[in-house]
Amino acid sequence: MSISENMAVAATELLTTSEMAEADRLSIAAGVPSLTLMENAGRAVADEAAKMVQPCARIVVLCGPGNNGGDGFVAARLLRERGYDVQVACVADPATLKGDAAEMARRWGEPIRAVWRDVLASALAMQPSLLIDALFGAGLSRAIEGDYASAIAAANHQPCPILAVDIASGVDGNTGVALGTHVVGAARTVTFFRHKPGHLLLPGRSLCGEVVVADIGVPANVTKTIGPKTFANCPGLWLGRLPWPDASSHKYTRGHAVVVSGGIESTGAARLGARAALRAGAGLVTVASPLDAVATNAAQLTAIMLKGFDGPRGLGAILADARKNAILIGPGCGVSIATRLLVQVALEFDAACVLDADALTSFTLDQDDDEQPVIEHLFALIGENLERSVVLTPHEGEFKRVFGDLPGSKLDRARVASKRAGAIVVLKGPDTVVVAPDGRAAINENAPPWLATAGSGDVLAGIVTGLLAQNMTAFEAAAAAVWLHGAAAARFGRGLIAEDLPDLLPQILAQL
Repeated sequence: MSISENMAVAATELLTTSEMAEADRLSIAAGVPSLTLMENAGRAVADEAAKMVQPCARIVVLCGPGNNGGDGFVAARLLRERGYDVQVACVADPATLKGDAAEMARRWGEPIRAVWRDVLASALAMQPSLLIDALFGAGLSRAIEGDYASAIAAANHQPCPILAVDIASGVDGNTGVALGTHVVGAARTVTFFRHKPGHLLLPGRSLCGEVVVADIGVPANVTKTIGPKTFANCPGLWLGRLPWPDASSHKYTRGHAVVVSGGIESTGAARLGARAALRAGAGLVTVASPLDAVATNAAQLTAIMLKGFDGPRGLGAILADARKNAILIGPGCGVSIATRLLVQVALEFDAACVLDADALTSFTLDQDDDEQPVIEHLFALIGENLERSVVLTPHEGEFKRVFGDLPGSKLDRARVASKRAGAIVVLKGPDTVVVAPDGRAAINENAPPWLATAGSGDVLAGIVTGLLAQNMTAFEAAAAAVWLHGAAAARFGRGLIAEDLPDLLPQILAQL
């Protein structure tokens, strides 16, 4: 079961490889022997392997040079004891095994042949039902070469499924990046204690297949000492702050969202966002429309109100009503100086602000390649009011235009951007990340491919705005919106168009 499918999950922390190493160290310091941790890890792998094959099936275990290989030796021994036909191909030189891994190799009890190619070729010729990848764990930081690359190529060529230990060998546990061209493609992965970011970030998520988290005896309270700042985006992260009306609630206590429309030829995006904000629970929603588009918007709106405006001053007159406490600007507004001026007006008020699409790209006009004076002006405007919530919702193309070519993983880049902008950044995609300036981050994994359709981003921005209108804190509002957006799309399935999404929200909210 994926994290997003289990709404009851409370432990949403993701541990980096260094944080997981610290969790192991704290466990050992608390009295849990390292050999016990490895024995428990290997048992978890054996248990999962037994679910994937028939009794007495043939299983080949590929063991590497470190603790990952040690886990593989444990799994091999336990599976053999349960009656499976198990063969081990230790790609590492047996003489180089150290510590716990060497001890588990000794407990395997059979000679470890240095000519692993012959062992593997013989084992694969017998058509195993399962391969266990215990070559490298999540801490790998370099491309796989030589004998290990050959072993991975041979494993991937087999028709049987692969069960990975900790993470698919060749995947960076912190970033999800495939380190080089030789990477295991696993059907399932058993990891320990907590997921790593690389299990959720692409392409790691795809390469690991279904990820199962096993309890190996690490005390749960070690995360309080470690203090992780990266989380899986599931309801356990934000459900306690999701706004719910009570018997005394009325439309004015549930917030008033304003969605700024584009001109007469591009009004649909704002209406999508406005309907999403209303379905997300905002008590009132107004579409602020350029005068030339008022009639077009009026013909399409019912429960959503409409107010015409003429230029930045006109929009300012609408927003001057302090009851209007959340603003969405960008969808369908057009990339122009005029849109930039509207954003500047919106940021003069205390209302929470969601800047999407054209609202961001408009600040990259006339931008010098070496400097970014225009976009820095936007960040300065955001920084003038630190009490106001601001959420930026770029896709990868918009992100690059606004923030340039930042180095590092998707998560790293979003963290740098959020701190620089002083705003929540929602970097969209199939593995959307939500990041706060203080470094907190949530990685989403429930977005189905059906969301790759025109207008879905406008709906997401509207959901964020609707939750902000109800005074939900910005990081949690953004994370909740991303999850609700994905859950609604998954509920509908193939054939989804953006107009379907807002009206699916009540079903998803009812589940919560």
